[in-house]
Amino acid sequence: MRWLTDTAVDRLRDQADLPDLSDLKYQVIEKLGSGGMGTVYLADDLKLGRRVAIKVMNIADSSGALASRMVREAHIVALLEHPSIVPIHDVGTLDDGRVFYAMKLVQGKRLDEAVASMTSLPDTLRIFQKVCEAMAFAHVQGVVHRDLKPENIMVGPFGEVLVMDWGVAKVLSPEVPPADAATSTSRTRLPEEQDLLATLPLDGSSVNTSSGTIIGTPAYMSPEQSQGRTDQIDNRSDVYALGAILYFLTTGRPPREATEHGDQRGDFESSPRRPRQLNPKLPRAVEAICLKAMSDRREDRYGGADEVGADVLRFLDGNPVNAYPENLFEKTGRWIGKNRFLVMLIIAYLMMRLVVFFFVGR
Repeated sequence: MRWLTDTAVDRLRDQADLPDLSDLKYQVIEKLGSGGMGTVYLADDLKLGRRVAIKVMNIADSSGALASRMVREAHIVALLEHPSIVPIHDVGTLDDGRVFYAMKLVQGKRLDEAVASMTSLPDTLRIFQKVCEAMAFAHVQGVVHRDLKPENIMVGPFGEVLVMDWGVAKVLSPEVPPADAATSTSRTRLPEEQDLLATLPLDGSSVNTSSGTIIGTPAYMSPEQSQGRTDQIDNRSDVYALGAILYFLTTGRPPREATEHGDQRGDFESSPRRPRQLNPKLPRAVEAICLKAMSDRREDRYGGADEVGADVLRFLDGNPVNAYPENLFEKTGRWIGKNRFLVMLIIAYLMMRLVVFFFVGR
């Protein structure tokens, strides 16, 4: 008799654990990863002939709370049609009662892994600015992510950015946002979208976010989240998380790290060090953007992700940023840096005149 190796047994066990979705036009190939609520599988869409990712609820949910949460996540993402938000293709229920949804197969690395290959600050900021664009779009649609962190952002091989994991998102309002808050990405909701949003709990009650409940990741969550003040959570809560992500991208560590006795509510460092203390080469303007986004007072933060992204673009374009008042010396240095070619031409011209004056003029 020939005995199977442990590796072969594990492989057979994994294959046996794969959900059967053949009746639903999908053939599951392998497990990609799992979390507290669901497991993600690589699958073939047999009708359309494409690879997709399928998230399946881990266990049957007799109470219906987890199932409601997964359906809610799928509905929210389906409304957020943006190049940097993973599109949902399908949602349904298996014979055993578990909810699943199919989404675009995302290839690439998580942002916390991809940051190691970002060799320059401009490259890093361009990636970050795409995250801001995705969140600005979500905010215009009345959706707050509430769990933004590098692990929930994917960076593709061509620099594409995808914001994922909207399972604890908060829907602020089903109404179309006011005209002065809309950007070029805003649009009037279709009737079926209005009906869908009307079925979603606006306070996030389906994911147990009543007052005092902590939702998010402590190292990246805003003070109002860490203190359970759910009634104060809005776009500026995501702005804080964006600032924390920028902090991580420019220093290599999250702004607040757990203490030895950290707990679920987040026993973290009370006051993070300034980014330039960890990375002295970081421009002061970028540090200012980061700190303004991460202000403990909501009123002192940027009003939305679009404002964060706009300040980042100003820096990349060599323009002054709103978060950092420059002195005359810094304004001069920035102007020289932005107009380097013109400055070099002027210097070359002056040197040529000096040569003419000293050698030809004599």
